[in-house]
Amino acid sequence: MALTYSEMVPLGKSAPNFKLPGIDGKTYSLESYKGKNAVVVMFICKHCPYVIATQDRIAALARELTPKGVQFIGINSNDTDQYPEDSPENMRLQASAVGFDFPYLIDATQEVAHAYDAVCTPDIFVFDKALKLAYRGRIDDNWKDPTKIRRHDLREALVALLAGKPVSADQIPSMGCSIKWRQEV
Repeated sequence: MALTYSEMVPLGKSAPNFKLPGIDGKTYSLESYKGKNAVVVMFICKHCPYVIATQDRIAALARELTPKGVQFIGINSNDTDQYPEDSPENMRLQASAVGFDFPYLIDATQEVAHAYDAVCTPDIFVFDKALKLAYRGRIDDNWKDPTKIRRHDLREALVALLAGKPVSADQIPSMGCSIKWRQEV
């Protein structure tokens, strides 16, 4: 596991569109979510200890804020040939066990991860109604121990967007396992 910190992509950047298959067999496009109060694009996977430690918080936040017009989207860009624990079947098992009630997509070519400048899992990007980047960074201030969380960064950003307020520019990178890039032959 190589600890990696997310890139702090410039705020205001337009969300790159994508068309990806989901673990449910449907195809999803970012454009179909334009007009939502916020769109959360998360690069996650099954095997990363950082994702495992935070996945229940992600699922709970999605259950809380989806009814308020926030769209959550999970994307797995890891090379499943080298990391079969991140296979679509294992993603389905994870989604069912954790209660991911949002599209969980497969970026087999890794083109979407590159377009977003995603580098780790979890890597979180929040876009406003116009699909402009409003937040990128960590979920909260204690990935290991939810009882010691003092700052809920992702939730605070989403609550600000829902209230029509600006998101704080005090944003701290996410940290996690590096995305498992395909090896060029």
